[in-house]
Amino acid sequence: MTSQCRCAWVPTDDPLYIAYHDKEWGVPEHDDQRLFEMLLLEGAQAGLSWITILRKRENYRRLFDGFDAEKIARYKPKKIASLLDDPGIVRNRLKVNAAVGNARAYLEIQDEFGSFSDYLWQFVGGEPVINTWKTLSDVPASTAQSDAMSKALKKRGFKFVGSTICYAFMQAVGMVNDHTTDCFRYRVS
Repeated sequence: MTSQCRCAWVPTDDPLYIAYHDKEWGVPEHDDQRLFEMLLLEGAQAGLSWITILRKRENYRRLFDGFDAEKIARYKPKKIASLLDDPGIVRNRLKVNAAVGNARAYLEIQDEFGSFSDYLWQFVGGEPVINTWKTLSDVPASTAQSDAMSKALKKRGFKFVGSTICYAFMQAVGMVNDHTTDCFRYRVS
């Protein structure tokens, strides 16, 4: 197998991380449910490493009903308690409760704008921002666009959507191309 140059944040010995970087990270996403999933997972990641969430992602999908916002929005205390007892996810009460509240806010945005995707992509003018970072140290933790997204989502009742989380989300779903210019994915993203 030939070695390809990847972004410096990707460990070279973790197949899960390599697959995530090579096939998902930075690919423009417009599916509402997938965007909702990634926003919740980025919020769950707060204070942790992304690989922790990546390794638990299938558990999140199973336990959170495939990220069906209508189901999540109706979670009652008994369901929340069962989630908090399951080691397959990050068992943080604030994050689990935020997921339920965020599902409700997500549904309100869909009702108002017709699409969560349309609402989110407005923060980058509907097209991916193509950056030209040479090294990982050049990549910012947040931008004016992530600041605006964070402020707007918080105003609508979302939790765990600070500017840094929003920027990580924007990178993950391809709203910005932050593959470094030496990465083999830079040109194909």
